[in-house]
Amino acid sequence: MNGVVVVHGGGASSISAERKERMRQGVVRAAAAAYGVLKQGGSAVDAVERAVTVLEDDPEFNAGCGSVLNENGDVEMDASIMDGKDLSTGAVSAVRCIANPIKLARLVMEKTSHCLLTGQGAAKFAADMGIPEVPVETLITERSKKHLEKEKREKGAQKPDCPKNMGTVGAVALDCKGNLAYATSTGGIVNKMVGRVGDTPCVGSGGYADNNIGAISTTGHGESILKVNLARLTLFHLEQGKTAEEAANLALNYMKSKLKGLGGLIMISKTGDWVTKWTSASMPWAAAKDGKLQAGIDLCEIMTEDLP
Repeated sequence: MNGVVVVHGGGASSISAERKERMRQGVVRAAAAAYGVLKQGGSAVDAVERAVTVLEDDPEFNAGCGSVLNENGDVEMDASIMDGKDLSTGAVSAVRCIANPIKLARLVMEKTSHCLLTGQGAAKFAADMGIPEVPVETLITERSKKHLEKEKREKGAQKPDCPKNMGTVGAVALDCKGNLAYATSTGGIVNKMVGRVGDTPCVGSGGYADNNIGAISTTGHGESILKVNLARLTLFHLEQGKTAEEAANLALNYMKSKLKGLGGLIMISKTGDWVTKWTSASMPWAAAKDGKLQAGIDLCEIMTEDLP
């Protein structure tokens, strides 16, 4: 068995037809790259880091280059990663001039005794580890600038029960040794307060991996995801004997009914069953297993192709 990998490009309220194709290509590239890592004997952790790095480097997604802007027009990014073999985890929050926050999160996991570093401390650790600083302008796209302007104009008119801007990227993988891992990365919510941190770097909310249960990465309204611990809640249902599909539906519907919170998730069980589910309008995703790659964005829409 070469393993399984599933990636997502974030829950979204609406995506233009032209951008949909670019996002579909982006998640397909990420899944294919991660599956290539697994085929060559790489670990689940290697695979999810690779997938998320591809998505962070793609300006179509709200992570790394392409991250949305806070109220000051600046980028503050969050990321986390977890190894299901021993529950080791690493996360960073509110990092600025780093091209790939997921790589820094992995270094926190492997090179420190901590789980989460934030702000200036994370920046110092990155420098100590030899990760180069990049000018913040290289992470900011024209679309992100326009998005912020639009949000500031419309802020007063928004319904408080209709959270938007739910982009995050993530990946889950099962390798040939039966090890599971997840990785999640985001630029957060448009026009957020400086220093706001969502679910992405919080283990149990933005993702979770345990070889005895499964691996999951979530996306959606961060505050809602935090309040219900969406990742761990979904895996709890899986532990209780629910199928991957049932567990995903139960957790997402609970968050929606309790908090009106919309979102999505990707998950692989310890047996290799995988699922993609969302309550937002759409969620770009791709999955690779047994030499086949499947991808989609909207409900009931799946594209299948053979992997080289």
